[in-house]
Amino acid sequence: MTHGPYFNLAFRPNIAVVSTVRRFTTEFYRRTFADDELAQRVALATHELLENAVAYATDEETEIRIEVVGEQLTVKTWNRALPERLARLRAAMDEMNAEPDADKYYQKLLIRASKSPEGSGLGLARVRAEAEMQLRYEIDQDRVCVMATTKVAGGRDP
Repeated sequence: MTHGPYFNLAFRPNIAVVSTVRRFTTEFYRRTFADDELAQRVALATHELLENAVAYATDEETEIRIEVVGEQLTVKTWNRALPERLARLRAAMDEMNAEPDADKYYQKLLIRASKSPEGSGLGLARVRAEAEMQLRYEIDQDRVCVMATTKVAGGRDP
């Protein structure tokens, strides 16, 4: 399996760092793939997933890894979270992934979020609709990994 460009970051949860990581991600993948649209999509996913990880982390570390394996690019975030937060994430992602039309679901959430903005799942739905990425999660006790994936042409540095 071909491994393409990737990076890992681990840091103390800090919302101010999210924008910095987004800018780095945009530039890194813009140069790697010479594809501004792809770089923007990856940056959007990075920002939304990392913002959630930082906001709901219960310990001293949030991690992110962006990797390309073959023609699959994956953004992964890890953090520890309280059981009720994990249950809400599970329910939000299961509901989102059950709706085949990403745009329709995103519009539904926009309406719902206007009435109750906390914990709306809007950022995850935005990744699915606007960044055109598939989302999934894995939970191991109190540690969650959220993943956004998309195909990339060639899968390697140009």
